[in-house]
Amino acid sequence: MAGSGGLGGGAGCGQGAGAGPGAALRAPRAPLLLAALVLGAYCLCALPGHCPPASRVPMPAPAPAEPPCVARRPGAPVLPVASGPGRRRFPQALIVGVKKGGTRALLEFLRLHPDVRALGSEPHFFDRWSLMPRTLDGQITIEKTPSYFVTLEAPRRIHSMSPDTKLIVVVRNPVTRAISDYAQTLSKTPGLPSFRALAFRHGLGPVDTAWSAVRIGLYAQHLDNWLRYFPLSHFLFVSGERLVSDPAGEVGRVQDFLGLKRVVTDKHFYFNATKGFPCLKKAQGSSRPRCLGKSKGRPHPRVPEAVVQRLRDFYQPFNRKFYQMIGQDFGWD
Repeated sequence: MAGSGGLGGGAGCGQGAGAGPGAALRAPRAPLLLAALVLGAYCLCALPGHCPPASRVPMPAPAPAEPPCVARRPGAPVLPVASGPGRRRFPQALIVGVKKGGTRALLEFLRLHPDVRALGSEPHFFDRWSLMPRTLDGQITIEKTPSYFVTLEAPRRIHSMSPDTKLIVVVRNPVTRAISDYAQTLSKTPGLPSFRALAFRHGLGPVDTAWSAVRIGLYAQHLDNWLRYFPLSHFLFVSGERLVSDPAGEVGRVQDFLGLKRVVTDKHFYFNATKGFPCLKKAQGSSRPRCLGKSKGRPHPRVPEAVVQRLRDFYQPFNRKFYQMIGQDFGWD
């Protein structure tokens, strides 16, 4: 289907390239008649049972699960036919954000559910068209890419694929989230300027919203863009703080939202005091409990209280607007 301009894919019998009506009127009658006879013979031969066996080129049989060409919305990605059990599907639910909010933890917790199939990494399906895992009937496919929530084009692309997609947003106190974001970058880029130098212009001047660590926390602004394409009922907002303090409770809400039986419960978690984070108790067939990697629960750099307070004051009106938009107060102020 690559390179086809319409929903049908290939050209049918009688579709010529570059021959407009004017050219047909100017053409001599004899060549036209000959061309019509040749084209008619070709179309007749293309019908099953109308060509001798020696003149037909064997063609591979199409996969039974997918027709050769499937009508789809313009711009929507095309998934290859899967081999083996199950088949690849568009994700029915997406964890769209936010970075350093707890999205990886939520994904790992949900993967305990037998009716959930998801890739462990961030596939960026809607900007790199990577493959989805195969799922069986009754399972749902979930993708997690936190950058979607702050990507301007993501809502339109997702809506063009499926306007019924369920959207999960894991949010966290934007000040704590920004510091965690900085800590992650600092671990990869030693010698980075201080958090204060990046968060403010001219010392403790205006907050620099051009810095992504600050901009991501403007949840109300990002949600405005999503609500142009999806109704609020398609969203579930998960508390990153409660994923730590009450993982079973938050994951229970997510299971309800996805229409899944509450399989993942308290019995699956224990609190790791060293990491300051909930971990998964050893699963069936595993020899030990499983925690997220070293990058999860890393210590934050010390940020002066004056800097923290300035950011709290800055985010307060945005937080209040966000609470009003979704009808849920996270108590960050």
